[in-house]
Amino acid sequence: MAFLVKFNIILNKVLTITGGAFLVAMILLTCANIFIRQFYIPIRGTFELMGYVGAVVTAFALGYTQLTRGHICVDVLVNTYPKPLRRWVGLVNNGVCAGFFFIAAWQVVKKAMILKNAGELSETLRIIYYPFTLAVAFGCFVLALALLTDGLTLIFPQKAGAK
Repeated sequence: MAFLVKFNIILNKVLTITGGAFLVAMILLTCANIFIRQFYIPIRGTFELMGYVGAVVTAFALGYTQLTRGHICVDVLVNTYPKPLRRWVGLVNNGVCAGFFFIAAWQVVKKAMILKNAGELSETLRIIYYPFTLAVAFGCFVLALALLTDGLTLIFPQKAGAK
């Protein structure tokens, strides 16, 4: 269990740093586009890239948000349950959500393979779609792993000070 938790933390830190770098690149490209438009020469394909990279940044942030308990949680009823029942409700909740995101990741991977096999290219820049789609699928998979890890730690909590 400790390995799964550490792996989850490291993986999410790497994705967060990568997503942050992509976000900085998006900001710099947007600023450059604004500046260059003053000379009536916009950077071609800026909006297209913003859409693709924005989806990747969002997907890469999902697991870290789960890891840091940043997702919105309405637990009005659950807080009234006895502690053992709360753990099981949390396990079921995280398990169902993890299952949903595993399925979502798999479906996005299938879509990426369809795009790859069809040779789909973007309209303006003529870049391939499927790497962006695979990155979004990977972000969904990492969120599913984070949810699964959280659910398992509810049932099998780590001892304080255990490594």
